[in-house]
Amino acid sequence: MNSVTAIVSILLAGILTNNMVLSKFLGICPFLGVSKKVNTAFSMSVAVTLVMVIATAVTWPIYTFLLVPNNLEYLQTIVFILVIAAIVQLIEIFLKKFIKPIYNALGVYLPLITTNCAVLGITMLNITDGLNFGLSLVNALSAGLGFMLAMILFAGVRSKLETADIPEFLKGLPITLIAAAIVALSFLGFAGIGG
Repeated sequence: MNSVTAIVSILLAGILTNNMVLSKFLGICPFLGVSKKVNTAFSMSVAVTLVMVIATAVTWPIYTFLLVPNNLEYLQTIVFILVIAAIVQLIEIFLKKFIKPIYNALGVYLPLITTNCAVLGITMLNITDGLNFGLSLVNALSAGLGFMLAMILFAGVRSKLETADIPEFLKGLPITLIAAAIVALSFLGFAGIGG
């Protein structure tokens, strides 16, 4: 498979067939918590995508050139979590200083990116799948774009639910979970793409 085909395949898979939220069920907390408004969902998605790409750019070389040669692969999870936490803190400081409206819009959810399992998941999947550095970055970007697609789609669905005539016993969390299941189910249609 040539490099262009590999990149396109990884991009399509990360956005559609292997969507972190809707196929792998990683990152559900922000998916349910920050998807009430499209602009907040978009801002959170941009931040998560940025963290995914930067975390991959930092963790892949650490794993490949530090942990593996020293037989310390078993420390992968701990090291990756620490790296992700540091990256999120740096982004939080940057946003607070230079882009205050986005910092205020994300509020408490920005520090929660540290514990977003989709971010840790993509860094670990890059290693597990044996991707090289370049393809790992593409995979992280596609996972972030897939996360963004899921967040924005679900924010749109939730905005429609606000004006829908929903039976009393389904209001709130039950209808949110049903809607999330239907959105996730709709992505099963992409399962035949990419093989």
